Amino acid sequence: MTDTSTGSGASHALPPQPGRRRVLALAAAAGAGAALGWTPAFRVEARAADPDTPPSFPRGIRLVRQGFRNWSGEVALEAVWTAVPASPADVPVLADWARVHGRRLRARGLGHTWAPLLAGAGEATERLVMVDTTDGLTSVECRAGDPATVTAQAGATWDAVHAALEAAGRGLTCVPATGTLTVGGVLALGGHGTGVPASPGAGRVRPASPSSTLSDAVESLTAVVWDARTGRHVLRTFHRSEPDTAAFLVHLGRAFVTDATLRAPENVRLRCRSGFDVPAHELFGRPGGRRTLAHFLAATGRVEALWFPYTDRPWLRVWSEEPMRPLGARQVDSPYPYVFSDTLPEGASCLAREITGGAPAVTPLFTGVMERGIRLGLTATATWDLWGWSKNTLLHLRPSSPRWRYSGWAVPCARRDVQRVVHDLWSRVRDQLAAHRARGEYPLNGPLDFRVTATDTAGPTGPLLSPARPRADRPTWDTVVWFDTATFPGTPGAYVFHRDLEQWMVRHFTGWAAVRPEWPKGWGYGAEGPWTDDFVLRTAWPEAFRAGQPAGSRWDDAIAVLERHDPAGVFRSPFMEVLFSGTRRSRTR
Repeated sequence: MTDTSTGSGASHALPPQPGRRRVLALAAAAGAGAALGWTPAFRVEARAADPDTPPSFPRGIRLVRQGFRNWSGEVALEAVWTAVPASPADVPVLADWARVHGRRLRARGLGHTWAPLLAGAGEATERLVMVDTTDGLTSVECRAGDPATVTAQAGATWDAVHAALEAAGRGLTCVPATGTLTVGGVLALGGHGTGVPASPGAGRVRPASPSSTLSDAVESLTAVVWDARTGRHVLRTFHRSEPDTAAFLVHLGRAFVTDATLRAPENVRLRCRSGFDVPAHELFGRPGGRRTLAHFLAATGRVEALWFPYTDRPWLRVWSEEPMRPLGARQVDSPYPYVFSDTLPEGASCLAREITGGAPAVTPLFTGVMERGIRLGLTATATWDLWGWSKNTLLHLRPSSPRWRYSGWAVPCARRDVQRVVHDLWSRVRDQLAAHRARGEYPLNGPLDFRVTATDTAGPTGPLLSPARPRADRPTWDTVVWFDTATFPGTPGAYVFHRDLEQWMVRHFTGWAAVRPEWPKGWGYGAEGPWTDDFVLRTAWPEAFRAGQPAGSRWDDAIAVLERHDPAGVFRSPFMEVLFSGTRRSRTR
């Protein structure tokens, strides 16, 4: 679920030519409202008389000063120069200008991200210009054919894409839980949902819709690249069969993709049943149990389990394809049916304030209230058993949901080992939480989330930097377990907890499975927090994308392609320079 960028927010009429003090005051006021949306809702038009205005900025392209906040609010930049292109043709013009003037551009959509791939806390912005894709790059067009496709520009939301697909009788069924993400951001980071081909014994066939990352559904894309022949940046369309395309399918913000065309399978009706009847020790238990997560996965091919620490029973959701409405299922004709999950219950809100105010010991009470709130909400809204077109049962997370910091990893493995992965992860978290609790620490106060997908397309045409990429030397590793944790920013002990957990995963998932980062979330934990561990950033993760891959399609090869198409580093960020510093020449394994 993931977006590398952040959006414009609402526009406000402001007095002409506000000074710096006025801009900062607006930023501070907007920050208070950011808890209800992804970004501060202020925008100040550029004035030629402003001495800080970027020099020789291209005429005809709108330039504003705008605040930036990521999802959890931990990255907040006061007032960043932001270009607002009216069409894709404006972006190469901006790139040419940036190259000449030593500036950096970064695509900016709706900011549902935690990782500093787009911007880091305290980052210097003097030479940075963000490019807001959410005003002028928002078209969506469905086309019939074999295959049918949907073409969407980078700033279009997935809500808009899903609505257009449904109107055309099409739909995607392995998608992030929220549609308030931009197309560009989700594709840049390998966004995904949950779903695998159902087991043959379940009497079902492989679903026609993609069951891995959305990047793997891309047929072609258009990117802004340097053209050495003309000495200018141009828009170039890359088709799936071209060797360079694989590097752009998940590019981590190191490129600017203006639009993408994805396969659009026929839409299906999905039934979603919720339950709390399976205890955590069974659902996440050892392989072979009768009510394990792997058992439900085999039956329907699509599951998600949400477990609040210190509680006994997870929220299990199971989806199945059902052409006709089953008896007892409630039909839903619009997405986001779980209205009770949009905000914290009143009791939970009071406890959350105590936790963030310095009383972590109330965490077990808080997570218990959250679990009971979901149970009561499902009953009050009659949402235990739902049925409708794909998007209406899959999309459930709104912008007003709690602002936890999410950390996430992907574990590629064989389908037969899914329950082993789930059990080992849950057992490790449970044991670590017990050890922290004995010291009076409660490092997790949000849910653990398990989802499962298939791996991406094998071979050189699949996304090279996708966490769901298969390994050529492990053909049985056809499945990915996605594992997320959530906690309020600033929770005592959270950094140490996640550092120990991640280092354990790197050691534990070796030989029979592997581990990779879920790019938009927290990873690379050191003593100072996420994205700070030098070994993980420069060695462990690059090696995770080299291991078992043929020459020409490893970590280093993907980065070399992105660098070749942007030799001046117009779309490079300081954090990318650290992450990519582990790049070296590909070597044979």
